[in-house]
Amino acid sequence: MQTAFLIVFIAIAAAVAVLAARQEEEAAPQGRMAWARTITYWVFTAFVAFEMAAGGLWDLLRIEYVRVILTHLGYPLYLLYIIGIPRIPCAFVLLAPRFPRLKEWAYAGAFFDYGGAAASHLLAGHGAAQWGAPLVFAAFTIVSWALRPASRRLPQAALATRSEVMTWVVPAGIVVAMVVFAFFTLPKGAPPQ
Repeated sequence: MQTAFLIVFIAIAAAVAVLAARQEEEAAPQGRMAWARTITYWVFTAFVAFEMAAGGLWDLLRIEYVRVILTHLGYPLYLLYIIGIPRIPCAFVLLAPRFPRLKEWAYAGAFFDYGGAAASHLLAGHGAAQWGAPLVFAAFTIVSWALRPASRRLPQAALATRSEVMTWVVPAGIVVAMVVFAFFTLPKGAPPQ
């Protein structure tokens, strides 16, 4: 029953978003492929935004379901506030018009959230049923990001006319040097109390 309600809710949310997006865009999508792309974008975006909003609420209310999972994974319960608070604004940013740079951050945050959840379950030895769901939502996030309309993207920066090797070698060399230096400066013993 809850699954059917969720699917209907997502379908209604996507339909409302498609209609609202017509106000945002300069013109309505032209052709079947453009309409299919718009509808697919909004369906996947609605799923991700709903999961972010619901997950944020669940985390902030510290419901038993998430407390048991977090405890089983070995995380402290205060982590629920750390990951729960940004989830609700993430849902809003994904659905709201404009703010393309903030949307990039929201997409990245959602992807890292789902990727971290999948990795946590996988590294804890859980089966595919536990780590598969976060991977599905990570894929939904990627699909939503890839299909977002031009009005929700960052303006294209001018592409460099040529790429010199040194522009990549220097930063890579600096990072390697930092890692080597960090290795030689490892603290010894327990941290000071």
